[in-house]
Amino acid sequence: MDPIELLGRNDKWFLGCGDGILFAPPFPQWLDAPGFWDEATIYQYSCSPLFTVTWLDADGRELPVRALRRWWTPSELTVEYSLGRDIHAREVRSVHPRGVFASEWTVDCPEPIALHAVAWSVQDTRSNANGTRGDPGLGGLNFDSINGMESGAGVIGWSRRLFDRREVPLDVRMELSATIPASSWYVGLSERSATPAQPHWRFTPFLERWGSQGLPNRVATDGITQDGQVFPAVHCAFSTLKRHHAVGFAMRLSPADPALRHGRTTTPLSVRLAPESPADETTAEESDRGAVTSQSPLARVSRARWNTFMQGAPRLRCSDPYLERYYWYRWYGLFLNAIEPGVGNYKWPTTCEGIGFFHEPITYSAQCHARELRWHRDVSRARGVLSTIFAHQKADGGLHGRIYMNHLTGTDFYHANWGDAFEAIDLLHPDDTFLAEIYPALKRHAEWLVQTRDAEGSGMFDVIDQFETGQEYMARYQAVDPNADSYGWENRIRLKGIDVTVYAYALFSALARLALRTNAAADHARWTLLADRTAAAVRGKMWDPAEQMFFDVDPKRGARTKVAAAVCFYPYFTDLATEEHLVGLDRNLFNPARFWTPFPVPSSSVDDPTFSAVAEWKGKRHVCPWNGRVWPMTNSHIMEALGRWASPDRPMLRERAAGFLHRFVRMMFHDGDVMHPNCHEHYNPETGAASQYRGIDDYQHSWVVDLIIRFACGLHVMENTIVIDPLPMNMQWLSLNGVFIDGRELSIQLKGDVVTATRDGVTSQGRVGEALILER
Repeated sequence: MDPIELLGRNDKWFLGCGDGILFAPPFPQWLDAPGFWDEATIYQYSCSPLFTVTWLDADGRELPVRALRRWWTPSELTVEYSLGRDIHAREVRSVHPRGVFASEWTVDCPEPIALHAVAWSVQDTRSNANGTRGDPGLGGLNFDSINGMESGAGVIGWSRRLFDRREVPLDVRMELSATIPASSWYVGLSERSATPAQPHWRFTPFLERWGSQGLPNRVATDGITQDGQVFPAVHCAFSTLKRHHAVGFAMRLSPADPALRHGRTTTPLSVRLAPESPADETTAEESDRGAVTSQSPLARVSRARWNTFMQGAPRLRCSDPYLERYYWYRWYGLFLNAIEPGVGNYKWPTTCEGIGFFHEPITYSAQCHARELRWHRDVSRARGVLSTIFAHQKADGGLHGRIYMNHLTGTDFYHANWGDAFEAIDLLHPDDTFLAEIYPALKRHAEWLVQTRDAEGSGMFDVIDQFETGQEYMARYQAVDPNADSYGWENRIRLKGIDVTVYAYALFSALARLALRTNAAADHARWTLLADRTAAAVRGKMWDPAEQMFFDVDPKRGARTKVAAAVCFYPYFTDLATEEHLVGLDRNLFNPARFWTPFPVPSSSVDDPTFSAVAEWKGKRHVCPWNGRVWPMTNSHIMEALGRWASPDRPMLRERAAGFLHRFVRMMFHDGDVMHPNCHEHYNPETGAASQYRGIDDYQHSWVVDLIIRFACGLHVMENTIVIDPLPMNMQWLSLNGVFIDGRELSIQLKGDVVTATRDGVTSQGRVGEALILER
């Protein structure tokens, strides 16, 4: 089973290579136009357009390019076209390290024919231009690199300035080249007027500059002003184009500052695109699987790179096609949003929360990435997620909510469960060196929480605006301030939050255990005291015996808010909840009138006056409402809670936990179609419909891989033992191989109700519902 082929489909377009630069426009307009015209993303910066490709006949007349079909896999997007005259073409698009966006072509002609292919772009001298004094005008679009074009092989290069959402600039280099020697080239300046920046040949100056030899081979950027649009183009001529003759074009988008580039230096694009030197260190011959033919060498390299990452993940196969496909889809999302180390603020490998607005490491989702990536053979990916956040810790122990590639301006703040995230990694891959590095940072952050969010020593911790929990627009905030939804990141409310209090408790508890391993045994008593104080507050102040539910607390009144939200169940994934609290799950969580909707669980209770299944808050649809939508992030916490309590001696709870995971995964398929998995921000609790109106798919804001491995496969790694106890998921069979714990491989097989575990050639067997225990 090839995961890359397994995920193939016809309605997707995101492309990346795991280094922080990708093509993932949320709302593309030009997917059927050749090349990459919609925006690309370089770290947190958006850039468009890149380039398109136009085909001309022997006389320079444009051939009508009509897209017939698309097929996507994580490593490439293949588009088939009709060019008229019974000419068919296939384009394979792929994205490569160092920001190379490649478009490879094969053309099928009924008989040998002369054709021309032109790759071109349009760049506005005003929009996103750097305007550096000393540049030769053009608003900073400096075409200072027309290298080798006179000799027929080279690159048209220029500089441009981009701005991120914090208005911090990044100067980038854009370079356009062909994979074979160019026949002609041109750079022309046009008055902006009303000409749209669209991939239409008829709008370009090339149309009237075309001659018997093609383009005029010069830079024509003079004029009474140098304001307008610049059109660069590279042309390749084919005097006798035969069946399946190949040509490729590419654009490289990279930081202009060598210090912000991976590897510090950049190989000339024309060299990287040469067929004998593909756009990656891996040779094309290393992978010849899948639908990509040998006539698309760069796409084959992309496939090899993706396969290398996927092969580092435990290999799951099972009789449930939804579970199997979603498992591998999740690994795809983790690599799509990965960032390679060694550039700017990214000293370690790390992962972004998602595409677009979320394309940077964010604290609220880092806890998710750590849990999932710990299962990959390259544990540096999981550790790097935490190192990236804590390496930039503020002097007072606070954390930046976002880590931008080249600055730390306007980074926001989010609470997160750091204690459980670290211990999740440490259980699989204990490493005292990493612990010694991270412990002081975790300690400083814990002290910051105590000093700034619980100054009175209540054991409960403050939420001071609706955004820092990552859960805005909820009645829980209105309970302490009716204007809470109208404030920005202004820190104007005060709520003792059940979620952030549970996170603090998990951190204190983890630090108490870790202190004994880090030559900080004197800290053990302090962390234990803080954990005990918080536990007493949660059980005494936040638990409501009448409602049988945990709640936030209004510190002004010293009373529980009685606002029922999904976060009220968070104590259940820790030992804060005890047997006496278990009845609360039956009364509240499993109640269809409250949280047990057709697609559970809504972020706010169904009987909440502000509840909306359709993402509306006070009558207006919002982008990120938490007053009733189902969030995979919340569901991950709920599954943790159910999994903790679903022991073999609670068969009813085990059935419910298994059913919840089953529905959770199936919710993330468009219309229940097994071919179309997704991961949007939030979903309708009644219909399961995703928030497609947001355009944000592949949103890494949950830890589904970890949930599948631990609860569907039943693999629980403890300090001294390995417990295998799968939930009753009603699967006929399941196979999990390639799990490495303590450097030793473990495999799990499930057939019917028989569970088999093999480690170091030793096989043990058990049955579903009876925990199988192995010594580490």
